[in-house]
Amino acid sequence: MNTHKTAVVLFNLGGPDSDKAVEPFLFNLFNDPDIINFPFSFLFRRWLAYTISSKRAPRIIEQYNEIGGKSPIYELTKLQADLLEAELNKEIDAKVFIAMRYWRPYTHQAVEEILKGDFKNVVLLPLYPHYSSSTTGSSYNEWKRATSRFPDLRGKTVLVRNYFDNEDYVDAVINRIDEGLAKFGAEKIKDVFILFSAHGTPMKLVRQGDPYSFEIKKTVNAIVKKRGITKYKLCYQSKVGPQQWLTPATQDVIKETINEGYKDLLVVPIAFVSDHLETLFELGIEYRKEAMNAGAENYIVTEGLNGSPFFIKTLKNLVLKNLE
Repeated sequence: MNTHKTAVVLFNLGGPDSDKAVEPFLFNLFNDPDIINFPFSFLFRRWLAYTISSKRAPRIIEQYNEIGGKSPIYELTKLQADLLEAELNKEIDAKVFIAMRYWRPYTHQAVEEILKGDFKNVVLLPLYPHYSSSTTGSSYNEWKRATSRFPDLRGKTVLVRNYFDNEDYVDAVINRIDEGLAKFGAEKIKDVFILFSAHGTPMKLVRQGDPYSFEIKKTVNAIVKKRGITKYKLCYQSKVGPQQWLTPATQDVIKETINEGYKDLLVVPIAFVSDHLETLFELGIEYRKEAMNAGAENYIVTEGLNGSPFFIKTLKNLVLKNLE
């Protein structure tokens, strides 16, 4: 048994916990140099972030009001942290912390809490299975900034870069797919068309070598192979701004698939491990309306991995593996 005290830090995006938090949350997002990054952008990034956040906030507040008035991502991340900590402590002495990138609890707050303890190891565990410079990369850069004055802490830290093809993770997604398929009824399962919807990224990132889109495809390939899925497509959602993003767009693929004669759709939010605005509103409300208007008979979105025992097993095994 490993008797060393271990700190596990869950990296996640974060989300506004009230109407008043929406605009500063968006400001933090668009003020991130790993998000807004082009030649000389540092000269006016703050101004651009202020302009975008103030313009988008009223519409985003309306969307959050459709799902309960705030993001559920903190509560779900806290659930994952509590479940993971309980599982880890069956084998090692561990405490799990949360480091959100754009809203509370911030990364520097997690660092402050860790410094109060006597931890021998620190495992940074992103709740992003697929590596992107805009997600894991951004969270890790923020971690390095927050720990720059504490070299001893940085020296004993390991980063879990990705786990897009991890067998436990694949099983966790398949379990959610099976739960979703069961809602159609046994007689309809054979007719269900599955859409894997991933958060998009600008094509600029792809051209710069960002591995995210390739890792997404590998995850989908692993899932369909293991589960024996034959009717499926991969698409991308949440485009922001005028630049070119990953395609095909989820909205377009939904209509295309219905026009091809498939009326029963199961949408699987891939790359998201916690339900939040993109799964609950964008997929669950906005795109549902479009699908039903286009002629769908059944449109179901799978639940996020959230507190799935399969996903908690994934996280536990990743921690233990990286402590070896």
